[in-house]
Amino acid sequence: MALTPSRSDQLRSDAIQHLRAGEAGKAQELLERLCAPESGVEPQWLLLAHACRMLGDDSGEEAALHKLLAADKRHLAALLLMGELKARTGDDRAANSFYRTALNVASAGAAVSPDLQAKLNQAEGFLAGAHGRFEAFLLQKLKDTGLSDDDTPIPVRHAIDLLMGRREIHYQKPSLFYYPGMPQREFYERSEFPWLAEMEAAIPAMQDELRQVIDRTREFDPYVQGQPNRPRPNNPLLDDPSWGAHYFWKDGVEITDNSRHCPATMAALAAAPIPVIQERSPMALYSVLEPGTHIAPHFGMLNTRLICHIPLILPPECGLRVGSETRAWKAGEALIFDDSFEHEAWNRSDQRRVILLFEIWRPEISEAERGALTTIFEAINAYQKPVEI
Repeated sequence: MALTPSRSDQLRSDAIQHLRAGEAGKAQELLERLCAPESGVEPQWLLLAHACRMLGDDSGEEAALHKLLAADKRHLAALLLMGELKARTGDDRAANSFYRTALNVASAGAAVSPDLQAKLNQAEGFLAGAHGRFEAFLLQKLKDTGLSDDDTPIPVRHAIDLLMGRREIHYQKPSLFYYPGMPQREFYERSEFPWLAEMEAAIPAMQDELRQVIDRTREFDPYVQGQPNRPRPNNPLLDDPSWGAHYFWKDGVEITDNSRHCPATMAALAAAPIPVIQERSPMALYSVLEPGTHIAPHFGMLNTRLICHIPLILPPECGLRVGSETRAWKAGEALIFDDSFEHEAWNRSDQRRVILLFEIWRPEISEAERGALTTIFEAINAYQKPVEI
């Protein structure tokens, strides 16, 4: 039988009084009448859920909350109560989902009463604990398969970091040319490049040559320089020698005034798979960061190459972030990364940092592809270039 508005108001008022008095059974009976399909009035699912909770009726509470969320999927109180119910009954995954949704709803501007704020704080506490419980469970499962922390492949570790929210997803966004199908990897490992061992063995000789260069050089040229026939780059270090450069190869041309003084460095570079592209590559230089210098986040031009760093002068408090991963240079070890990801570097020490920087072909690109890409890049350079007469 349909209820009149006055009768439904009276039933709701009586139910609330029973709840306040701790008489959950009497409240449930009245609220079920209000929630019956034939009542013809707005169901009181939230009050019914409260009554069921007081009675320890988990299935009744869940059914009432499901009804409410079916009508309003972003009902903050219902989401929080459902998260609490799932946590209480041992379903961490479901509780995690409801609690996260509730926190998202609250952050989007939903009205939050003081009692709901307390439940939001409870949700945050639960998520922090569940996060740790799940990670411990996951790592134990990996150990059960025979994988120790040291044996776990790096991509697997990164996937776990993404799953646990310790890393953000970053993508290649080269400013000039994007080549499809390349792995989305910020860093590569030294063991993947056998030729690096010979280059790293030459670091002491290269450091000797660097010291001689420094003895002859008061100040290095700025790495970022404006060009008269191009717009000036929007870079805080424009024309600033705080980020300095000393080139051995620049735009495919050997800078013999520099290279002739550093035979060990040039011999080491000869072993690397450096692209040879007219007016573009080889490219190799000392990259200098003076004390207190910060290279702001930026993207490289291409995703067809990797950048190699060989540390030659390495003070403390220097670092490099590529995408979501930050690494510090290590003495005697190369660092290889994809600069088409957003990246930044800093020297927070009171000493100069110097690395040998050069580019190499990505190992995933075949010889045939390298030939085609070389043609493309040289065509870009040649397009509309004035013809010399």
